[in-house]
Amino acid sequence: MGGAFERRMNTSAVYSRILAQKSRLMNSERRMITIKKIGFIGLGVMGEPMCRNLAQKTGQQILAYDTQAAPLTRLGVAVHPANSVAHVMQESEFIFLSLPSGEVVADVARQPDGLLAHARAGQIVVDLSTSPVKLTRALFEEFKARGVTLIDAPVARTRAAAEAGTLSVMVGATTEQFAVVKPLIACFASEITLCGGVGAGQITKILNNMVLFETVVALAEARAIARRSGVDPQALFETLSLGSADSFALRNHGMKAMIPGDFPERAFSVDYAAKDLRYALELAQETGVDAAGARNVQRLYALACERGDQDAYHPVVSRVIDPQ
Repeated sequence: MGGAFERRMNTSAVYSRILAQKSRLMNSERRMITIKKIGFIGLGVMGEPMCRNLAQKTGQQILAYDTQAAPLTRLGVAVHPANSVAHVMQESEFIFLSLPSGEVVADVARQPDGLLAHARAGQIVVDLSTSPVKLTRALFEEFKARGVTLIDAPVARTRAAAEAGTLSVMVGATTEQFAVVKPLIACFASEITLCGGVGAGQITKILNNMVLFETVVALAEARAIARRSGVDPQALFETLSLGSADSFALRNHGMKAMIPGDFPERAFSVDYAAKDLRYALELAQETGVDAAGARNVQRLYALACERGDQDAYHPVVSRVIDPQ
């Protein structure tokens, strides 16, 4: 009796484990089905590598749309090309946007055949672009009226970081919304910060860029003064990196761009930087802050554009300060 009872108990235990495993597999399959329904709109300098990482790390083919065919071709089997914004919205549950400006985000959302026109309850739209805070909050309400969640999640760092999957992403959302999207954002980011409610991600990103741009100008001024005083700018920057003046901007924009004079066009351009700076100055005005440093950078960007450098990597502003 004891042996038969023990065998029945063992059989029961094995069966329980099989049922548990089956349940885990079913749950995994359900998650994969959900993950399959990912759309991505905007495959530019940052969007293309982010989309690639999203496809590779979820193991899913992303429904992707861009006005240019080239990035879709480069992404190959990682994506299924969509024929329109509407196509992405109709067939996706998660929709990522990586667009050049808030104005483009607004157009993609509000055009007659755009995101809002095809929105359905339960979808989540994640805006990875840098957009004005007022616009983000207005679109949040418009999507909310259709049962859709809009999360602002602008990205920071370089194209190389986008390719490596080590971006920094600043998120404006509730804790619950953040928990849902964080695993997907982690496909292309190593630092993911919940900054507060709707719009907080945009505010943080805009101010991050304002501080960066002002730091780049300070480095350009230091480089010019050193060169004209007979000190090798490279030696200056290497020495600064050992002390309290060390920074991400010094090691990247200073040493890797200003010193070799390398300002490529498929990078974060003066035009893009000027757009983000404009958003920062709008915030400063709305909050009653006299952002004199930011205004000075805006003046220098205007001069860089007059030189024809609007499409060059934004540290090219150093050439305005010290033409050679």
